[in-house]
Amino acid sequence: MRPLRRFLDKLAPLFAAGGRLESYQAIYEMIDTLFYSPPDVSRHAPHVRDAIDLKRVMGLVVIGVLPCALVAMWNTGYQANLAVQELGLTSPDDWRGALMAALGIGNDPSSIGASTFYGMLYFMPIYMITLAAGGVWEVLFAGIRNHEINEGFFVTSILYALTLPATTPLWQVALGISFGVVMAKEVFGGTGKNFMNPALAGRAFLYFAYPIEMSGESVWTPPIDVITGATPLAVTAESGVRGLIEQGVTWTDAFLGPVQGSIGETSTLACLLGGVFIIYTGVASWRIIAGVMLGMVATALLFNGVGSDANPMFAMPWHWHLVLGGFAFGMIFMATDPVTACVTNPGRWIFGILVGVITVVIRVVNIAFPEGIMLAILFANIFAPTIDHFVAQANIARRLRRSV
Repeated sequence: MRPLRRFLDKLAPLFAAGGRLESYQAIYEMIDTLFYSPPDVSRHAPHVRDAIDLKRVMGLVVIGVLPCALVAMWNTGYQANLAVQELGLTSPDDWRGALMAALGIGNDPSSIGASTFYGMLYFMPIYMITLAAGGVWEVLFAGIRNHEINEGFFVTSILYALTLPATTPLWQVALGISFGVVMAKEVFGGTGKNFMNPALAGRAFLYFAYPIEMSGESVWTPPIDVITGATPLAVTAESGVRGLIEQGVTWTDAFLGPVQGSIGETSTLACLLGGVFIIYTGVASWRIIAGVMLGMVATALLFNGVGSDANPMFAMPWHWHLVLGGFAFGMIFMATDPVTACVTNPGRWIFGILVGVITVVIRVVNIAFPEGIMLAILFANIFAPTIDHFVAQANIARRLRRSV
């Protein structure tokens, strides 16, 4: 932290000359309080005493998502090592392969350590670029508005990085997080005032702006371009669950995570472990998660009953919807965002059910877009304030009837 503080000390005269010394002070205070609690707290009445604050809440979410990050690095390296082994190469011809060879680690897919280290070489550049690019915008808006940067960006950054394919170009990583931070959060006033999840907004922007780099078979298997492999959800959209099983992917594989997909969304087990933690700590609402499951199961059973000879997705059981794509990751870490989701208990049920229903509808009806959890959550984010409004109005009307 000291080099950064020295850098800001050099910038202080520029802020003072421009009449914006308070902006410099805001950035300086942000650095002082970003990683630890400030010493200047209230020590005399009247004040509210509570053991939880935004720093701790965001820290708990980061801890909850760690299992997904660990499995993400292992599975990314595992898939890459399988590709290297399939081509009969000693090591890939890039800087990652050279580093692995220099360290004597090798590219053995059966080695947990080798796969995890190799996957880390893909994940960490993406994550560091996310922190750097998004952090620039956070600091800039903090300086302009003279307010501190809160720890919410740490959650946004890691969730955003985990939703990307391992082969995403780094300049696109920076562009996507810039869109998410600026257009989905800062223009509305910053954390607590955004109506849309910034991590999902950045991911959606990249999907629609650069669909070739964000979807298709070639993006899922680094590092060899000639090795391709569609995600299990994409295979199911074309040939159904039977076709997926014929390719050697079992439900257990999809549940544990050794399949192709976005970096951190492949392991349902890791998502559920993180979900148990954030529910136990009170960070996430179990009602939203239960609502998403209820909406998904009911809609999947409805399509199963209707059936279709032309669309195999109609026949996909609900337990396959749970483990394929980013459903579990979105349900637990994205839909439960306390800022963009509903805040009333009945509203949380409605919000969750809406997400589950829309996810399955998009997956089944729109065969060109087999994944639907991302768009479903963004769509529900838009209606969350309206849902809470009508819930509050219904409660007011009910209490008025009681008083008559």
